[in-house]
Amino acid sequence: MIGGGVIGLSVAWRAAQRGLRVTVLERGELGGATSYVAAGMLAPVAEADPCEQPLLTLGIVSARSYPAFVHELAEASGRDPGYLRCGTLLAARDDDEAEALTRELAMRHGLGLTAHRLRASEARRLEPALAPALRLALELPEDHAVDPRRLTAALADGARGAGAVLRAGTEVAEVMVAGGRARGARLRAGDQIEADQVVIAAGPWSATLGGIPPEARVPLRPVKGQVLRMHDPAGPGLLSSVLRMGPAYIVPRGDGRYVLGATMEERGFDTSVTGGAVFELLRDAVELLPGLSELVIDELSAGLRPAAPDNAPVIGQSVTPGLIWATGHYRNGVLLAPVTAEIVASALAGECAPIGDKELEAFAPARFAPARLAPSTVEIGA
Repeated sequence: MIGGGVIGLSVAWRAAQRGLRVTVLERGELGGATSYVAAGMLAPVAEADPCEQPLLTLGIVSARSYPAFVHELAEASGRDPGYLRCGTLLAARDDDEAEALTRELAMRHGLGLTAHRLRASEARRLEPALAPALRLALELPEDHAVDPRRLTAALADGARGAGAVLRAGTEVAEVMVAGGRARGARLRAGDQIEADQVVIAAGPWSATLGGIPPEARVPLRPVKGQVLRMHDPAGPGLLSSVLRMGPAYIVPRGDGRYVLGATMEERGFDTSVTGGAVFELLRDAVELLPGLSELVIDELSAGLRPAAPDNAPVIGQSVTPGLIWATGHYRNGVLLAPVTAEIVASALAGECAPIGDKELEAFAPARFAPARLAPSTVEIGA
């Protein structure tokens, strides 16, 4: 397993539970990169797009599996994974945004999703700290949140308890391929680790690995997101629901801590924090939640989301036998961790996939293989 973030650790836990020998190779600290910065929204309804039906289906399946997933993980690890049944509010600050939310409501109802229209007064009864500037809100009761830092810590302990070997500070230089199939990994330090199957779950760094045959490569890019972490000295109570306003959001942790994010920037592997981004995030959030201005800033950080050209996950068997991808989750890595783990662990163990062929095909790595469309590569018969 190359990559020890929320996806890699989830796969490692589920694979080890099946009795497979698992070694996780993480270039930095376990859960210390993209997963460490993530806000942890579990929001398939808020992110719903009628043009992305397979992704919506996958997100709903994963979100519904979360209660059982974290319950089992808590028992296996002895840790609280930080799951919070908080619901989500989509907020409109003016008439134009209110009109857009009305269309969003109709779209979600057309998809059979649960969403409730709230007048401003109804929304403020639910969340009294909301500003009078609020015009309209949509309540999404099935969208919740989890603390990715607690989740990855629990996953690491759960995976170890199931027999997985976790190696932090171990950078992979290249995937070893011989005889037309993946055979293991060569470390930057020069060591080789042999394996029957190799899972690439290294987030935006997945595309930088050497040794992968050209026809098996997946074109991934990093998308930067800047985030603030804050706490209320008075404790919890300012906000109990996830609040989303346009592209920005505020995620409560339930204990007086809040995450405010996030920008969407095509800046390569740059993880610097900029004053302009912090200013804009705070300005937009304080307009709807004035009490946020009294919170203490604990951390400013920037993370890198792994995004494929179509912004859909890359999950499943590569065109190179023995090489499996579990990356490209873009904005939904934490949400999709449970279902991705089941898909990949099932493939590793030779079991039937837990989702339908339509979803599997939509996220298959082979969709990026040039050879897939080349007539010369088509073979008939066995």
